[in-house]
Amino acid sequence: MEKRKSIKLKQKFFRQNGGLLLQQHLSSSDQGGISKTKVFSSEELETATDGFNVNRILGQGGQGTVYKGMLADGVIVAVKRSTMVGEENLEGFINEVCILSQINQRNIVRLLGCCLEAEVPLLVYEFIPNGTLSEYLLRQNEEFPLSWEMRLQIAAETAGALCYLHSAASIPIYHRDIKSTNILLDHKYRAKIADFGTSRSLSVYQTHLTTSVQGTYGYLDPEYFWSSQYTDKSDVYSFGVVLAELLTGQKAILTNESQERKNLAAHFVLLMEENRILDIVDAQIKEHCPKEDVICVANIAMRCLNLNGKKRPTMKQVTSELERIIQLSQKKNVQQNNEEAESITAEVVSAWDDASTSITCSSFQVDQALSSSDVEPLVPFKTW
Repeated sequence: MEKRKSIKLKQKFFRQNGGLLLQQHLSSSDQGGISKTKVFSSEELETATDGFNVNRILGQGGQGTVYKGMLADGVIVAVKRSTMVGEENLEGFINEVCILSQINQRNIVRLLGCCLEAEVPLLVYEFIPNGTLSEYLLRQNEEFPLSWEMRLQIAAETAGALCYLHSAASIPIYHRDIKSTNILLDHKYRAKIADFGTSRSLSVYQTHLTTSVQGTYGYLDPEYFWSSQYTDKSDVYSFGVVLAELLTGQKAILTNESQERKNLAAHFVLLMEENRILDIVDAQIKEHCPKEDVICVANIAMRCLNLNGKKRPTMKQVTSELERIIQLSQKKNVQQNNEEAESITAEVVSAWDDASTSITCSSFQVDQALSSSDVEPLVPFKTW
């Protein structure tokens, strides 16, 4: 009897959590990657997270709470538990499963599976150990600061992931909530874009009209806010804000001493127009980054933050420019290292030549002072 009740309850939750709708979405999809999404039982995830223990919480947001878990085979995962079951939450959950099941890109967090038979929907992701980009930028970790090279690499990887979503995925996908808290860092501090709950996949040349504007204040494209029309250039604007954060180490929304809130994007654009960008470069990298590279990246951010979406670059162009900056920087470093090595070699050779000259002169003087009869041969010789 208890077993039958449990089965009925799970079936109820499955329908309540949009299981039938999700099955319909997945079966109607042309994507071959859908089958890779595993369906977990509620017992598996209860055990993995120690009953969703508060000590396992990795983070909390508007759509739910993320827990660290360990599956039966020892694999560490992140389990996202929705806050509640509502029409809006359900749509976001189904949307995230459908989109992430289509994607296979190294800088996008991987969805391992889902569970629909629990009271609220559960999503299971690969575990990304080093937290969010936002945490590293804002806590100013002196023990492990993000170097200029790391920031540049994170920017290029994030741009590359967005480029993939916009133009390399089988159907263009707009993320719609790019921000530093949705960029995770793995064990090698490589960027991974997360949280696709509000994302949309679109037909070619189609833009997404919304009845209500969604996004995060400070990252929201002003053009989208005015028109309710979300395009790929709206993601570009949000990425421009992330670039500004990487350059300045400041939040998207600034609070001054008088508790007035200020938009980082607007402040950044103003300083760029006044040629004062170096005034707000993060103190942690200011002394260790090439000025010309900073200006190049700042100019890219400036173009991304253009109020006219049509004048913003595509993510493909942004990715190409950031990768070019990295390549040129690496080339300069190699050249500089070679020059330093040549300089050291020249100093060593010069010192060796001086030493050799000194030894030769000393030997000559000794030879003059000693006659052959004063020195015994190293190897005795016989006369026959």
